[in-house]
Amino acid sequence: MFQRIDQLIVQLLNKIWRPLAKISIFIIFFYFGFLKVVGLSPANPLVEALLSKTLPFIPFSFFIKFFGLFEMLIGLVFVIPKIERLAILLLMIHMVIVALPLILLPQITWQKFLVPTLEGQYIIKNLAIISLALAIGAHLGKKD
Repeated sequence: MFQRIDQLIVQLLNKIWRPLAKISIFIIFFYFGFLKVVGLSPANPLVEALLSKTLPFIPFSFFIKFFGLFEMLIGLVFVIPKIERLAILLLMIHMVIVALPLILLPQITWQKFLVPTLEGQYIIKNLAIISLALAIGAHLGKKD
């Protein structure tokens, strides 16, 4: 009996994991991007510090809106069928950019060796998003 229940649960999870994964990524990227576009993101100071260190000639007010729109685009592309590969590419570009503070801004992202600040934790948790995107990519073209 328990084996049958387990099989039913696994069958259900196989049916719902992909739409839930895509919707989750959509919500995270669209929502966080929107907050940047409207100037309400708690990540703005971190983004501004990174921008001043890497591309100081670009005005922050322009960059933060562009970056927010880029995040919103990533979210949207993940929920459009047949272009998930583009979404994964955009997401990986984004992840490289947002990981830079761990190296370039250690005073903001690390309390001490291997002890991240809240901002550092925020960045490190992106490993879960990368893994989720890779799982989506690994199943492209497969029928569940």
